[in-house]
Amino acid sequence: MRFRKSTHAVYKTEYHIVWTPRYRKEIFVHGVKQYAEKLLQNIDGLDEDIEVIKVNVQPDHVHMVVVIPPRVSVAEVVQYIKSQSGKLLKTKFPFLHKAFWSREGIWSRGYCVSSVGLNEKEILAYVTYQSMEDRGQLKLDLG
Repeated sequence: MRFRKSTHAVYKTEYHIVWTPRYRKEIFVHGVKQYAEKLLQNIDGLDEDIEVIKVNVQPDHVHMVVVIPPRVSVAEVVQYIKSQSGKLLKTKFPFLHKAFWSREGIWSRGYCVSSVGLNEKEILAYVTYQSMEDRGQLKLDLG
């Protein structure tokens, strides 16, 4: 977990994202789970500065930790990941067409997102003693 740089920002924006298949069906069994994990770890077409850190696929939901730069909307990234993975999963596993009535996507509409941040105590200390750090008088370890 490191800070990253872009043209006009230094950031550490990691998100824990969770979503479910439509109707919370337990579709990730046997080879589907393994395929989904590999697929979600390496989604084609994501911006190069979006990084998938961790994927955990459960029988009825998915967890991902993703670094998304501040210039990109989390909602756009989740929408892209869900649409691309849904198409590829339905192509690879035809039984999903029947399970989700052919034309509907496999994912439910919503998702849960939370930020993965630094230790709150460290942030409060950093903010409290910022002036001392700016003058080089204080050394805090922020990871």
